[in-house]
Amino acid sequence: MTDWKQLEERQPTVVRMVMNSFKKDRLSHAYLFDGGAGTGKKDIAVHMAKTYFCQERDGIDPCQTCKDCKRVDSGNHPDLHLVEPDGQSIKIDQIRKLQKEFSYLGVESNKKVYILNHSDKMTTQAANSLLKFLEEPGKMTMAILLTEQKQHILPTIYSRCQVLTFRPLSVSNIEKELVNEGITSQLAKLASQLTNDKGKAKELATDDWFAQARAIVIQLTEELKERPHQVFLTIHDKWLAHFKEKSQLDMGLNLMLFWYKDLMKIQLQDERIVYADYKDKLERYALQFPRKRISEHMMAILDAKRRLSANTNPQFVMEQLVLRLREG
Repeated sequence: MTDWKQLEERQPTVVRMVMNSFKKDRLSHAYLFDGGAGTGKKDIAVHMAKTYFCQERDGIDPCQTCKDCKRVDSGNHPDLHLVEPDGQSIKIDQIRKLQKEFSYLGVESNKKVYILNHSDKMTTQAANSLLKFLEEPGKMTMAILLTEQKQHILPTIYSRCQVLTFRPLSVSNIEKELVNEGITSQLAKLASQLTNDKGKAKELATDDWFAQARAIVIQLTEELKERPHQVFLTIHDKWLAHFKEKSQLDMGLNLMLFWYKDLMKIQLQDERIVYADYKDKLERYALQFPRKRISEHMMAILDAKRRLSANTNPQFVMEQLVLRLREG
């Protein structure tokens, strides 16, 4: 169950500002949460609503057990309204529906909270309609607008909100959260290196395709060192059969790049390696690889990524890459 302490680990500056507002009873009538996907905007907005509605909270901490807290958790609190884009945009009819709700007293109390996800996707008509609420807010009504592109928010709306900027999540933070959700440390470590969007990282780490991709990359790097005569068979039978799309091929090369980065880190006595479960083997390989050779391998992989982005035939790119890695 999410609490302020966990959220503070994700977004310390934002959460401290929000917590301070609760402590001083100086909540704004409208917030604009600006930040990339997966940075925790929605989680913090919902937890703000829970704290706002909870009548049995301890300081700023919601009790988590009362009727209001449970309804927020289940997504059916009658005075918490979450608006998502209808198709590609938030339309004026959705805002008008909210305005109609504005005119009613709260079902449980006079408090109301409205969360507009992807608020930058409001149509011009919807945004102009929303201005009425922002200009004449109800005394106990709070709006929280979430956006990944604040430049698309109307200046008249932007100026009426308290803007809080969400920073990208750190690699270690994403990894920790994934592990806490039951994902193996091996996959959590790898997925957190590929994206700072926790949602996308979780999607990757729970996909069997990703686990298989990791295994194929490790097999290929081991064969390049120990069984070089087998690498072309692996490329044709496993690599090209698994990494079919351009984005998948690029990811496969990224996973391979992390292996050689780990070799470099071990030589530099940096313990923050990605393939930590293969540490013993990496340490053995690191003793056999001159640093210059590791750098050349990394450059070869980066060159393969560039050639793939230029639409060079994937089979040709991979065959040329393993030739270079085998010769190095």
